[in-house]
Order: sequence, then C-alpha cells, then structure tokens
Amino acid sequence: MGNRLTRITTRTGDDGSTGLATGTRLPKDSARIEVMGDVDELNSVLGLVLAQNPGSPRSDWLLEIQHDLFDLGGELALPGQALMAPERVFWLEERQEEMNAVLPPLKEFILPGGGAAATTTHLARAVCRRAERHLVHLHREEPVTEVARQYLNRLSDFLFVLARVLARETGDGEVFWRSRRTRGVE
Repeated sequence: MGNRLTRITTRTGDDGSTGLATGTRLPKDSARIEVMGDVDELNSVLGLVLAQNPGSPRSDWLLEIQHDLFDLGGELALPGQALMAPERVFWLEERQEEMNAVLPPLKEFILPGGGAAATTTHLARAVCRRAERHLVHLHREEPVTEVARQYLNRLSDFLFVLARVLARETGDGEVFWRSRRTRGVE
C-alpha cells in the first residue's frame, strides 16, 4: 500500500467542513461527522484502557474491538457501504458471556471506579453510549446499517461487564452506589 496521507495540514477544513472518503464535504457539526468523532474518541479511550492494563487476558479482545471501530468509522466515511460483519456482534456477545459467567449477580448499581483500567473502561462505555445515541440520530436522517447500531449497543454492555471484571482483577473491587440514607447524608 502506498502513502495514504502525504500532508496532514491541508487547510481545506478551515471553512468548517470536512471530507468523507467519497470526496463529499460535510459541515463539521453534521450528524455523520458527530458519530465519526464519537467512534474515534471511543477507539482512543480503548487505547488508554489497553495502556493501563498491558498484558491483560482481554487485551487481544480490545485490540479486535479497536479494529472493528475503525471498520465502523470507514462505514460512516463511505455512506451506503456495509463494512461491519454481523458476526462481530455475535463475537461481542460471546465474549461478554464468558466474562459474565465468572461474575456474581449484580444486585446494586455500580459507580465508575475500581482502579484506573476499570474506571477508564466505564468512560469508554459512556462514550460508546453517546456514539450510539448519535448513530440513532443519524439513522433518522439517512440509513445506517443495522449491524452498526447493534454493534454499538452490544459494545456498551460488553464494556460494562469488562469494567466489572477489571475492578475485581486489579484488587480494587467494584464501587457500589449507596443511597444518601445509607451513607448518612441528609
């Protein structure tokens, strides 16, 4: 493969627009560009999770998800193209079930916490949910593949379960929400 980017600073976006892979230019605050930014941000947060928890048994999973998110970004940059395989949704479900099988049933709400990797995974989950909301908004304006919508929905669940696992593995444990009454706060 040859050089894809020879210049990073092009100045073409100075007018408030950005280009899709098709060559079409859109306003930087369009629904499509908003989702693309969310997916990029999510991928970056997952990179931070990987950096905070090197050598985790699930590092390969997170790297696979980063590749999936890049595919999703490509799908968003090429309207009308379907780059996400339905099998990736099932793969996420299977990995989530593997993790969930070793966790105790959840009886309380969980606060983001439980160590750096778990907390960053909670942040990734929140970014994923924002990306999903923006993808649904985009779908109201123009078609988005069902697989893309399913993938982000499953990924937020996967990240919640992964945060629980990481909180337990790091020894910090999960942080459970307590009502004001049980905290002794009036």
